[in-house]
Amino acid sequence: MSRYELKPRPGNGVIKAVVGWDRPLQTFFAQIFTPTDEEPEEGEATIWLGTEPGALPSPEVAIRVVEAYADIPETLAADLTADMNATVGVKDGLHQAEAKRRLFGSIN
Repeated sequence: MSRYELKPRPGNGVIKAVVGWDRPLQTFFAQIFTPTDEEPEEGEATIWLGTEPGALPSPEVAIRVVEAYADIPETLAADLTADMNATVGVKDGLHQAEAKRRLFGSIN
């Protein structure tokens, strides 16, 4: 899995924006965190997409989720694509496959 924490844009109440590649789910993901009373520094993910297999099929789709909330580095799409390509041919282990079977009904 890869994970890039992005610099939030000021004035939108966001304390953290994250995008990355999740190899076991074969999807990119995007998260937006806002502060809570219990965790003002870490906050909670109020937007979290890419939690189902294949949910966000490209880096560009994940970036679109966060671009209104954070600064996007010029190389981010290329970096995410490289992360995905680095995992081509990597197979799930026994426990990962079983967890996916239970959660999603599939081991692919």
